[in-house]
Amino acid sequence: MTTTIPGEPWSTGVARTVDGAVEVAGVDVRELAVEHGTPAYVLDEADLRTRARGYRRAFEAAFAEIGAGVDVYYAGKAFLSVAVARWVHEEGLRVDTATGGELAVALRAGIPGADIGLHGNNKSDSEIARALDAGVGRIIVDSLVEIERVADAVAARGGDPAPVMVRVTTGVHAGGHEYISTAHEDQKFGLSIASPDGDPPAMQGLLAVLARPELRLLGIHSHIGSQILDPSGFEVAARAVLTLRAQLAERTGVLVDEVDLGGGYGIAYLPGEVTLDPDRIAKDVAASVQATATDLGTPLPRFSIEPGRAIVGPAGLTLYTVGTVKPVRIDDGTVRTYVSIDGGMSDNIRPALYGAAYHAEVVGRLATAGTVLARVVGKHCESGDIVVHEVQLPADVRAGDLLAVAATGAYGRSMASNYNHVPRPPVVAVTDGGSRVLVRRETEDDLLALDLG
Repeated sequence: MTTTIPGEPWSTGVARTVDGAVEVAGVDVRELAVEHGTPAYVLDEADLRTRARGYRRAFEAAFAEIGAGVDVYYAGKAFLSVAVARWVHEEGLRVDTATGGELAVALRAGIPGADIGLHGNNKSDSEIARALDAGVGRIIVDSLVEIERVADAVAARGGDPAPVMVRVTTGVHAGGHEYISTAHEDQKFGLSIASPDGDPPAMQGLLAVLARPELRLLGIHSHIGSQILDPSGFEVAARAVLTLRAQLAERTGVLVDEVDLGGGYGIAYLPGEVTLDPDRIAKDVAASVQATATDLGTPLPRFSIEPGRAIVGPAGLTLYTVGTVKPVRIDDGTVRTYVSIDGGMSDNIRPALYGAAYHAEVVGRLATAGTVLARVVGKHCESGDIVVHEVQLPADVRAGDLLAVAATGAYGRSMASNYNHVPRPPVVAVTDGGSRVLVRRETEDDLLALDLG
């Protein structure tokens, strides 16, 4: 069987042993299956830390060369647990949260409020209050009405002005799918910088913040999408945001201190794909903002970036046990082998939600047989319950085999559900030949405890 291990899209700690099985950070997947069961999310701690540190160092170095500071924010939405929040903070990253629940995890991890940001297009009053109580370093306001709500909340409680950034949409369409592209005009996030007449919504938002003494305008925030592999979109968006910053200064005399360029950097999901290189993207973005600031005649602000899945995505895999194997003759006369695993769309909704592509391999043994065209499917009552749409697997794949799906560290556990009342898998960290549970496996008792009968 042809194998991509070691190498992308697997984490750097994934390797095959002499008997053909796979280990992660020195831990045999067969041992993981016995100790923790399947399905299970397996997270390579050293790989995650290395990626976090790599992004911080790359951007700090590139932006230091142009005389600007930069902060790197870890995307809690990709995956967040108390341990992971601590890991990324120890590597010098701040933490971006999008809900009260994510904020609660970051605070439980001991992350200082000043190193936390709160996003969200529809923050509740309680989420705003919790953010103010925690002293978060920034609240990213997403609409004109939210500006007033945050200001009113500060006015009601007193205290220092709340630091806010205004999220703007630049019109740059980037990302792997319409649902994860977040800067085109026809969607729910941010305030547009475009307007056929009068002040665009983005300028209205900035002026509204300046008009409220309860708020401190920290800066402007832009995010153009997710799973982005072409850096040119960031350069266009950066020019648009820095131009808006200069326009605000001309109008009000206020030159905001910070610009967030977003992120959503892409990763490898399939063999042959290549993850964006942090050094390359950092140098490209730094050169772009320097050229734009020179053209505008404005000093550089402090920047912040959000790599997104690029830190945690490649660090994870999901370990399954194969059940039913069924050959199915399809329309063109070929045979596709349906390989059913003990998880499915409840632990990885992305393939069903927007056709996301993943790669899988048999990892518990040496596979010497030829390969067959296979589709990895789950155990749920949906024909769309597909985890890997198309992959070559050993012709002798059989019940009891251990199967791993690569690059599931982001958006697997964080988007998981209890569809068909299936308990969610555990998150198991591996490092230096040992494993420990970060998030325990749910049980049927957990599910029944919510049912009041």
